[in-house]
Amino acid sequence: MTETLPTLAVDLGGTHMRSAAVSPDGTVFGRVERPTPHDGTGTRALAALMAEVARATPCASAVIGVPGRVDYRRGALEHAPNLPPAWVPNLTETALERVVGLPVALANDADLAAVGEAYFGAGRSFSDVAYLTISTGIGAGIVLGGLLIHGRRSLAEVGHEIIAIDRLQAGQPATLEELGSGTALGRLASAAGIGPRGADVVRAMDAGSTVARGIWDGVVAATSVGVVDLAWVFTPEVIVIGGGVGLIGDLLLEPIRHALGRDGPPDVHPPIALVSARLGDDAGLAGAAAWGRAFRPEAAGR
Repeated sequence: MTETLPTLAVDLGGTHMRSAAVSPDGTVFGRVERPTPHDGTGTRALAALMAEVARATPCASAVIGVPGRVDYRRGALEHAPNLPPAWVPNLTETALERVVGLPVALANDADLAAVGEAYFGAGRSFSDVAYLTISTGIGAGIVLGGLLIHGRRSLAEVGHEIIAIDRLQAGQPATLEELGSGTALGRLASAAGIGPRGADVVRAMDAGSTVARGIWDGVVAATSVGVVDLAWVFTPEVIVIGGGVGLIGDLLLEPIRHALGRDGPPDVHPPIALVSARLGDDAGLAGAAAWGRAFRPEAAGR
């Protein structure tokens, strides 16, 4: 009976936390969203959110996506710069199981979204899928042969890879996230008086602003380096681009496709595809339904 029950899914972010029930085919329903509290109430608010969903829909287990590095062997969040520090010690599978009353799996949020897109979204027609989210930050998850790539800890923290050694040596922003994320785009656009959002930059470009065009091209060039690096490291069949900036569309994807064809792995037939994510904000929630199929506990040393 429990095999047909939904999974209780959580997408915990630094700004908002969302929970829903997810059927085995990845259908998300009963979604509830609340602001992530930074006032000291801690994981009690998360437990209350999950309880609200569980009261409406009986669930067999829970999968919680968290925005940071997960120790999969211990079932614990290790580092999460966008969450209040007091949350981190309490975000363990053991502690959450006691509070929620269900078996709990803790997942890195990009890993969980990668599973969602690989099983139910833009990557479902492919065996080897790399997922890259470009939003406030940049994260990635890799699913090869239907299995999430991980060891003891969550992997593919490509947002923190250094892509500009000269800038690093000069003490300037030098990582993919610092140069290619939505935060980077907003920082540069605000400094130029254009506005803090990607949409502001796009509107300014449409109006003929060469400054906006220069900012956009620089951020896209940085992002392209990250995508090419991801292609060289994992040689997936498809790279799925998600996140707020990632879903802008061909304005972003076309120059990245060009860079991937020019600088990526040669003689790959068919070539590595580059596509937009299909599930949007629901990628992580949907991924909870397939987590048991994609995650290998033995790879974490359990």
